[in-house]
Amino acid sequence: MTFLLFALSSVLPASSPAGLAGAALAQEAAAQPTAEELLRGLDANLQFETRSAKMTMTVNDGKRERVMTMQTYGRGENESAVEYLDPEREKGTKMLKIDDQLWLYLPRAERVQKISGHMMRQGMMGSDVSYEDMMAGADFFEAYAATVVGSEQLDGRLHWKVEAIAKDSTVTYPKRMMWIDDAHRTPSKQELYALSGMLLKTWTMTDVQEVGGQMTPMRTEITDALRPGSSTVIVTSELQYGVKLEDEVFSKRWLER
Repeated sequence: MTFLLFALSSVLPASSPAGLAGAALAQEAAAQPTAEELLRGLDANLQFETRSAKMTMTVNDGKRERVMTMQTYGRGENESAVEYLDPEREKGTKMLKIDDQLWLYLPRAERVQKISGHMMRQGMMGSDVSYEDMMAGADFFEAYAATVVGSEQLDGRLHWKVEAIAKDSTVTYPKRMMWIDDAHRTPSKQELYALSGMLLKTWTMTDVQEVGGQMTPMRTEITDALRPGSSTVIVTSELQYGVKLEDEVFSKRWLER
């Protein structure tokens, strides 16, 4: 809001303070999108029919840093697959999500393990991204009831601050505070909270690029409030939307292939 009022002060006459204030408030009200528009904008940018991406994940636990490269595939909201390409120790490790089920293939053990229960809260490959995070969809409009609570400048860009409360207990995070880029409709920052109100994680998403007509953050940094000093950075180096994917990629046969 401050940004809008400042901008207006440079173009409206200064001779009528009351008129200036009234015009500024009217401009601000007209410019502010609704929470529904913002959530639908997020969904439009973050959802896809099919996707293929190569990513590098850097995990820093405060003592040492590990770098992993992975190839990911996605089809709609309910199917995704991940294959680790390097380092050699992790090469061949795979994960598969189908609906609300998640499996992990460990090549060293030559076995498939189903991830469920308390294991869902563990960090994926020791990162700050939990398996539960991987299961979460990107249908913000359906999952949350939201309110625009203000506006802020982040990196010189106007963002709308949105408080989102989960509509039911099946949603991974009961509350999110999101800073949504006014122009891009991408979440530059998210704070994720427990039901108690305790901050759990902070996600920062930057390097927004247009790929296949969608504005997509190519760099994400995650910090876990319960793991002081740790951080995980995921950088997307190759990304394609609308690619043809074989059905077998989203089957348990693919895990051990």
